[in-house]
Amino acid sequence: MSDLLLTPLNALHLELGARMVPFAGYSMPVQYPAGLMAEHHHTRTAAGLFDVSHMGQLRLVGPDAAAAFETLIPVDVIDLPVGKQRYGLLLNDDGGILDDLMFFKRADDIFVIVNGACKVADIAHIQEKIGQRCQVIPQPELALLALQGPKAVDALSRLAPGVEKLVFMTGGHFDVAGIPCFLTRSGYTGEDGFEISVHSSQAEALARALLAQPEVKPIGLGARNSLRLEAGLCLYGNDLDTTTNPVEAGLNWAIQKVRRTGGARAGGFPGATKILAALADGISAEGQKPLRKRVGLVALERIPVREHTALQDTAGNAIGEVTSGLLGPTVDKPIAMGYVAPEFSAIGTRINAVVRGKIVPMEVVSMPFTPNRYFRG
Repeated sequence: MSDLLLTPLNALHLELGARMVPFAGYSMPVQYPAGLMAEHHHTRTAAGLFDVSHMGQLRLVGPDAAAAFETLIPVDVIDLPVGKQRYGLLLNDDGGILDDLMFFKRADDIFVIVNGACKVADIAHIQEKIGQRCQVIPQPELALLALQGPKAVDALSRLAPGVEKLVFMTGGHFDVAGIPCFLTRSGYTGEDGFEISVHSSQAEALARALLAQPEVKPIGLGARNSLRLEAGLCLYGNDLDTTTNPVEAGLNWAIQKVRRTGGARAGGFPGATKILAALADGISAEGQKPLRKRVGLVALERIPVREHTALQDTAGNAIGEVTSGLLGPTVDKPIAMGYVAPEFSAIGTRINAVVRGKIVPMEVVSMPFTPNRYFRG
């Protein structure tokens, strides 16, 4: 593991007894001694602290930054008010998804957070495409912590009074236990919570201050995955990649009206012709070939159905594939996400998964699998 990168919290993870695994080029904690199930339940009932410092953080600076960024993502950046965050999709020229990301409009810049496994390529892509129009400033000196769960606000507001006034997808600069941070009320668990950007040199002090709060326990990547899947949230590399477009992925909500056909700034993003045609009528631009659809699935037998498991109709014909799957600790059922031919995407449709040669019946269900509990005021 010597060639793996370490986050600023590496020594703390080891001190806490974490089992470390390679992830996105980093040595990361997959679980702590309490174990995945306990960590998952603790996040759903109290507050969990996640190290997500492997993710990429960058700033887009300059008067043209918002308009420039709109040439890379099918999202309304220009009209996003200062102080608000939005989800975005970095697209290739074919309309495939290079990465999904979060961006926040600040008074003097646009702050962007991208996935760890994609960050080097993403930053190079953004620099190449819009580096002439605005400054693209990577911030490798920053760490990122996520505090998630219904009691996250209790723990954090003790150290940073005022954070309780934030609502979902807003944020600002706060001193947390005297440490300067930039944080947003958002996350990747379906729970209320916060993502906290902090200088690497102060990340451990911040983590220790948060872990000292009675509600907070450390949570590894294992529970991060089960929490996000129950919340119906995509994982880049599993549920999204360059072969999927936003319409197939069911991410139409992430493309605001202003960027759609008839909108004031319609198109103007990579793959626009293809994506806007798919939005309009569900057919691909090359012809009448229907799109696949991302769906939620529950197994009707207590057998976990993992990624890359083949999906069939009840007659045994191939109709798609599972992209994420596990036994959901909160719902206490085997749940999955995957892509199927559109005629099998209706809620209530029965299909089969093939697990090691055995047929496991599944049903298409709505997502999230467990209700989201974001704080909207």
